[in-house]
Amino acid sequence: MNKVRADAAEAVADIPDGASLAVGGFGLSGVPETLIRALYDRGTTGLNVVSNNCGVDGRGLGILLSAGRISRVTGSYVGENREFARQYLGGELEVELTPQGTLAERLRAGGAGIPAFYTPAGVGTQVANGGLPWRYAADGTVAVASPPKETRDFAGRAHVLEHGITTDFALVRAWRGDHHGNLLFRRAAANFNPLAAMAGRVTVAEVEELVEPGALRPEDIHLPGIYVQRIVALTAAQAADKQIEKRTVRV
Repeated sequence: MNKVRADAAEAVADIPDGASLAVGGFGLSGVPETLIRALYDRGTTGLNVVSNNCGVDGRGLGILLSAGRISRVTGSYVGENREFARQYLGGELEVELTPQGTLAERLRAGGAGIPAFYTPAGVGTQVANGGLPWRYAADGTVAVASPPKETRDFAGRAHVLEHGITTDFALVRAWRGDHHGNLLFRRAAANFNPLAAMAGRVTVAEVEELVEPGALRPEDIHLPGIYVQRIVALTAAQAADKQIEKRTVRV
């Protein structure tokens, strides 16, 4: 029942090249920076990543991306990373863009054992009809395009079939966690972290505060430990290392 690992390096040591990986976070909020850095230090490559976005240049998943360690991304927002755009448009990276709510539900469905579901999001667009560029060729032509998806009417409204997502591993960040893997997320960091954790067959969570079993009230737990296999307690410096993606000031 004690899922605590000595450090991040031990927690990600068995993630192989070519693994699929669900990663929590939104922008730079709630990103498992320490686990990502440990994976970078290990040299793991050829990763198939599922995440809302791919970090920014030099932070979050941007670290792995700039090192050429990511081969495919399934996400919903990619607008803040110049290196991402360069690799995608240059044919170095395969990208499956999906509506944000659909991505969230695909992760949740995968974690809940639901193979597929229908949604109206994307009907009448390339999301449903196919043709979205997944990978470009070096000359700028589309090398791989998204296939058309099944559609069906419910109550007179068209819906598109989307498949649940499961991954080999998941990396998430939580505010508090106990030795059994029960997690609490703080404010905006709740974003995609619980959903990514559900989708991973082996989920690794870095926590800012590690507490003893029983210290968390059952009604306060956001994600039960059944979804978490490994816990890493962050140092004070690691927990405090939080960047702001866009700093806004008022004169």
